[in-house]
Amino acid sequence: MLPLREWETFFFILGSAAAALTGLQFVVVALSAQARTTGDASAVEAFGTPTIVHFCVVLTLAALITMPGHTAATLATALAVLGVAGVIYSVTTARRTRRQTGYTPVFEDWLWHVCLPMVAYATLLVTGLAAYWHIVGALYFVAVVALLLLFIGIHNAWDSAVYISTRGSQRD
Repeated sequence: MLPLREWETFFFILGSAAAALTGLQFVVVALSAQARTTGDASAVEAFGTPTIVHFCVVLTLAALITMPGHTAATLATALAVLGVAGVIYSVTTARRTRRQTGYTPVFEDWLWHVCLPMVAYATLLVTGLAAYWHIVGALYFVAVVALLLLFIGIHNAWDSAVYISTRGSQRD
């Protein structure tokens, strides 16, 4: 039996936070649509959608860790697959960020929207591979990745909300 029971409360709290923050991000997007702050839907794909994805990955990690009946192999495989998908998604986000024309990203945008998520997902991939041999140690890295993705999502959601509130309406 895997030592997952010790992690249930931690991941329950993280999963709950990710689910609530996902809902709040929907409010931010709705306010953005109402204020018409951007005419470029690709900017939303580059900056808004990844935030939801990061929150959903945290929720998925919480579900995976608290799911009964895992073996080291099933959990390791799930983590590695999620890591690969995240790395691919991070590359896609970088391309979308480069192609969109609604906003000119600065260093901080590249850091929080592309670089840190890439680090998180690459770490998750390596952790998934390492979990085949060291599942107990891997769980600590999964916790760090989940926290990092949660903080990335919080930062990016806040950044979006501030951008929307300070930019004002373009209905004029």
